Amino acid sequence: MLSTQQKEIIKSTAPILEEKGTEITSRFYEMLFKNHPELLNIFNQTNQKKGRQQTALANSIIAAAHNIDQLENIIPVVKQIAHKHRSLGVLPEHYPIVGEHLLLAIQDVLGEAATDEIVNAWKDAYQVIADVFIEIEDNMYKEAENQAGGWSGYKPFFVDQKIQESDEITSFYLKPVDETPLPAFQPGQYIGVELTIPGDTYRHIRQYSLSDAPNKPYYRISVKRDGEGSVSNYLHDDIKEGDTLPVSAPAGDFVLDFNKNTPVVLLSGGVGLTPLTSMLNTVVKNQPEREVIFIQAARNGNVHGLKEEIAQLSNNNENITSYIVYSEPTEADRKDGNHDKEGIITFEWLQEVLPHNEMDYYFCGPEPFMDTVYNALKQLGAAEEQINFEFFGPAKPLEIKQNVNV
Repeated sequence: MLSTQQKEIIKSTAPILEEKGTEITSRFYEMLFKNHPELLNIFNQTNQKKGRQQTALANSIIAAAHNIDQLENIIPVVKQIAHKHRSLGVLPEHYPIVGEHLLLAIQDVLGEAATDEIVNAWKDAYQVIADVFIEIEDNMYKEAENQAGGWSGYKPFFVDQKIQESDEITSFYLKPVDETPLPAFQPGQYIGVELTIPGDTYRHIRQYSLSDAPNKPYYRISVKRDGEGSVSNYLHDDIKEGDTLPVSAPAGDFVLDFNKNTPVVLLSGGVGLTPLTSMLNTVVKNQPEREVIFIQAARNGNVHGLKEEIAQLSNNNENITSYIVYSEPTEADRKDGNHDKEGIITFEWLQEVLPHNEMDYYFCGPEPFMDTVYNALKQLGAAEEQINFEFFGPAKPLEIKQNVNV
């Protein structure tokens, strides 16, 4: 337990962490990987290069500083991160290493401002926070392993089918090599896929949302080719049907609430449609009477994945309505009239297509899309408890525009 004095010291450091947080976390990762290069087998180096992981960690540290005397306030965020840790294989023995280098980074960046009193308070605070993570992750590891069909760590799966869905998106149907039944998952969850790319020193782990309903003999992931991503390019170009990939059990807390029968709006940008397609397929199977509005945003029809599947589900189920928004439609798109709106999703357009506001909203996509949708929903008057979202990769706070009444 932290003393009252230690808590006050931690809270007093919040302003300087807000100012120098990313500088501290950048220095942290620099020293961590220099002294423990084996951890490069776990961390996503693309997110490192883009600075996303550094920013996400800084935001987490700042949140912990503000809530140090009421850590229960950040438990939802802790659980979200813990799901990712369990999927990646983060273990209790990693936490002392992280804590040591985090304190070194704080001292290095703050210099003389990092007094012994501040460093010792953060040392004890880190241990308290680490213990919370370790306990939650331990329960998650046990749950993943002990469920019907569950396993620990990574299990070999083979690619049963590889299907090109668009110019950018390819689906991989994965089945366990040992042919045992798969554990069910909650629609919206993801799996970790481990890849060893020839010529690379370290292995790569990527988390991909499951894009089909649970209780099937396969897990399906639908992967977008990323021009900057060696992993996605390797999957698209080199992984063939019959190849084997190590896979971790499903994880994640961005899941559709099936204890409710509330009408639901699923909004996707680009490959963000994958967890939402899983949700839609499951609603059709388990709650066919539930009203669903499925909105897909993409650049154009050439890169729009799973569109035929969504169209078929919509056409065959009277409770499902689907809309397509293209920001850069091709001439063929315009000629065929295969989209409902040109441009981006806006508050005004959502006002037109949504029959009422007594709905739950789930959305996923690239960062600009996420901010746009969030602001539009707030303008519609959606309450926070109606809004559910997930970032691909490290999360960030959604930005509220000044003209939005919240």
